[in-house]
Amino acid sequence: MLASGSSANCALIATEKTRVLVDIGLSFRELSKRLASIEEQPDRIDAVVITHEHTDHISGVARFAKRVPVPIYLTRLTGPTIEWDQDAAPKVEAFQAGASFSVGDIEIDSFTIPHDAIDPVGFCFRAQGIKIAVVTDLGYIPDSIKFHLRGSHILMLESNHDLEMLKVGPYPWSVKQRVMSRNGHLANDVVADYVGHEFDACTTTLILGHLSEHNNHPEIVRLVAQQAIDRRGLATRLLIAGQRQATEVFQF
Repeated sequence: MLASGSSANCALIATEKTRVLVDIGLSFRELSKRLASIEEQPDRIDAVVITHEHTDHISGVARFAKRVPVPIYLTRLTGPTIEWDQDAAPKVEAFQAGASFSVGDIEIDSFTIPHDAIDPVGFCFRAQGIKIAVVTDLGYIPDSIKFHLRGSHILMLESNHDLEMLKVGPYPWSVKQRVMSRNGHLANDVVADYVGHEFDACTTTLILGHLSEHNNHPEIVRLVAQQAIDRRGLATRLLIAGQRQATEVFQF
C-alpha cells in the first residue's frame, strides 16, 4: 500500500514480470518517491486499474498517464467521469463491473461495491497461486463481496471510522449520514463483526486502511480488529495502512 486514507489512495500489485497500480490519488512526484522507497519506479508500471472516480483515488491518474503511457483499466461508466489531458489521452481499457481480465501474468477479477460513486468496484488479483483482494469505500459488506474475498492470502479492507467519533465529530450532519449509509464507508465495529464471524481463516495478512483523519485513530482500529482476530484464535497478521507513507512490501 503506497497510500491509504481520506486524501489519497494507491497500491502496487506486482510479480517478477508485471506491475499494476490500483488507483492513483498521489501526485506524480509523491508517487515516484514512494515507489522509490520500495525500489520501484513509474516507468516499470504495466497498467493502472481504477476503483471509482472520487478524487482521493484518481487525482493523479491523468498526470501519470501523460508521463507513463500504459493502459488504464476502469469500468465503462467510470470512464467518462475522468478528465484526461487533451494532448495525451491514455489508452483506456473499459470493462463491465464484474468482469475478469488479465494484465501480464496477473489475473484480475472485478466486483461491484456499495458506494456513492458512478460504478465503484473492488478487485481480486491472482498470480502464482496467490490471491490478493483490495476493497475500500463501501457502506456494508454484502454476501456477494464476502464470496469474492474468500481464499485471499492478503486482504486490504476499509475500516474508515469509529461510529461514536463520527457522531460527535466536525462533519455536517448531512455528511455524517452519507458516511454511515449503506453507500458510505465501513465502521470499525462492522469490520470487527466480519472478522469475528465470516473472515476467511486462510488469510495470512489483513491490512486495514482508508481511515478517516477526523473520525478514527489507528490504535482504535488495531485494538478492535485484533480483539476480533484473537477471539477466533486466528494466526492472521494485522497491519494498519496510513496516508503519509508506504507500508512494508508483502512477499510470497
